[in-house]
Amino acid sequence: MYATSLQGLHTMVWVSLMASLIAVGSFLSIPLGPVPFSMQPFFVMLAGFLLGWPYGMFAVLLFVGAGTIGLPVFAGGKSGLAVLFGPTGGYLIGFVLAAGAIGLITRARKAEWSPGIAPGWILGLGAGFVGLALVYACGLLNLVRILDIGWQKAMAVGFLPFIIQDLVKLVMAVATWRFMHLRGLLPR
Repeated sequence: MYATSLQGLHTMVWVSLMASLIAVGSFLSIPLGPVPFSMQPFFVMLAGFLLGWPYGMFAVLLFVGAGTIGLPVFAGGKSGLAVLFGPTGGYLIGFVLAAGAIGLITRARKAEWSPGIAPGWILGLGAGFVGLALVYACGLLNLVRILDIGWQKAMAVGFLPFIIQDLVKLVMAVATWRFMHLRGLLPR
């Protein structure tokens, strides 16, 4: 499974660190109706970029699991199954899928990168767009289902106020990923 026992420990530390950063990102939030604005998407995408498949997804699952068992790590300090099965629960499921998809997409090209050459912007932005599409698809489906609203209303409360900010977070996540790659700071 791991080349050395230290490599396994190193991976576990990075997974835990990224889960913690996603939780910190949830505290950096502004309530805007049923879906709060937070820094969670930045850290979710960064987990996918930095940890790859499947560890980026594991980091988000660890975060979701911590919130589900009662730790106040969801946006606004919320926790529990009520959040997971409530109006914003679809976004949490989308976070898991997004980190996994980003990790899968970027992993396919990992062998081509050398220490002096950072991963490309096009690859990063493309992977991030796929990740955001998964987050919004799951989130909007859940808003429509739970709140019993139409697609137009769901888009108005769960997509339009956030998409520009999330695209900025995507650019920040790709820039951070590229910077960490060039400095040799990526998890092994």
